[in-house]
Amino acid sequence: MPPSPSVESAAHPEVPAPAHPEVPAPAHPEVLAPAPWTGPGAGGPRITRVRTFLCAPQGCPYVITRVETDQPGLYGLGCASDPQRTLAIRSVIDDYLGPMLLGREAADIEDLHRLLLNSGYWRGGSIANNALASIDVALWDIKGKAANLPLHQLLGGRAREYAEAYTHVDGVDAEQVADLVRAARERGYRHVRVQLAVPGTDTYGTAPADERQAERRRARRESWDSLAYLRRVPRELVKVRELVGPDVELLHDAHERLTPAQARQLVRAVEDAQLYFLEDALAPEDAAHFPELRAAGSTPLAVGELYADVALYLPLLHQRVIDFARVRIPTLGGLTPTRKLVAACELFGARTAPHGPGDVSPVAQAANVALDISSPAFGVQEAATFRDATLEVFPGAPVPVAGRFHPSSAPGLGVDFDEAAARRYPVTAPLEHDRWALLRATDGSAHRP
Repeated sequence: MPPSPSVESAAHPEVPAPAHPEVPAPAHPEVLAPAPWTGPGAGGPRITRVRTFLCAPQGCPYVITRVETDQPGLYGLGCASDPQRTLAIRSVIDDYLGPMLLGREAADIEDLHRLLLNSGYWRGGSIANNALASIDVALWDIKGKAANLPLHQLLGGRAREYAEAYTHVDGVDAEQVADLVRAARERGYRHVRVQLAVPGTDTYGTAPADERQAERRRARRESWDSLAYLRRVPRELVKVRELVGPDVELLHDAHERLTPAQARQLVRAVEDAQLYFLEDALAPEDAAHFPELRAAGSTPLAVGELYADVALYLPLLHQRVIDFARVRIPTLGGLTPTRKLVAACELFGARTAPHGPGDVSPVAQAANVALDISSPAFGVQEAATFRDATLEVFPGAPVPVAGRFHPSSAPGLGVDFDEAAARRYPVTAPLEHDRWALLRATDGSAHRP
């Protein structure tokens, strides 16, 4: 007899689970809009329980979803990775999407994805998509485990032996950064993202110079100076290239902080740095200016980690004005839509560079690697350095070896989740980690992060 369907939220004292005593959950939830091809006696595992967990072994909050089935020991894991809106995403899963899954066949991923997507009339957006993505990836994990196949085999099989990764370095000047690039190269990385500090301004991707600056950044009291950045950083990037030579690929992230006119200046100014790509020179709302960036120079352009709709990439792919799609599986709604976008990248001659810093959990990173290994369109994979605590909470977490991700041979994602270990790393209160996105320009106006 299969267990009765239920939805459970893993409560933590620091962040209590949402409670709605005025709307009690039904003992035996009705299956709304049932699929006509399913019914009593139909094959395949059925969903009996959906649970969410909050933890922060990496320092930033993770929302992990576990979808359980009526087959003993068969469950899937997903990641709803948006550290700015953690509790809102958890509520969408616990109160809306999870209950709609109960009693349904876990194998019908396309149907369930479309059903959950359309269940919110005002559909889409980062919060809804992250919630949906965590369920979608968990269903793919279940499908791989049920088939006893690693996930990349379900996506078409291997297209390469390994996936190249890139790591991050930052410093105060070209000499320091060049030393760090060389050290990364000795560890096996052929691709390195380089960020350079601009004195007196809150520069993205760089460590604070001292405790005073660290405290000002924590309180979000430092401003951003675009002109100082444009005067200093392109020159230093060119110098880094001169110091390290041609045998390593350099990447740089402008982090959407420039106007379209300033972005054109940057593209021209970094030409001699011979970058592998320049990331987010434009914000999503300025994407119509990409043809002008393409005309400004030959530096390859990457964009997309902020996009919450695969359709936003299509004009850029059609116009051939970007070279790399920075896909972010959680924000795009899961593997189901992202694998279709990756196919479009292949058809239009663009490559993928999936988002994978520390706020992407090992569960989401495993989904990235499955796509990387199976797609001809793959370019390079961003790689976080997971802490020991993170590796403890997520057994089987993908870790690059000599700058390369090798695919797991375990069924599904190949990553598990240790609930007991996760409880030792509770999330911080809202607005603790979130505050990094608050930024002002030199004139005091609010600025993009």
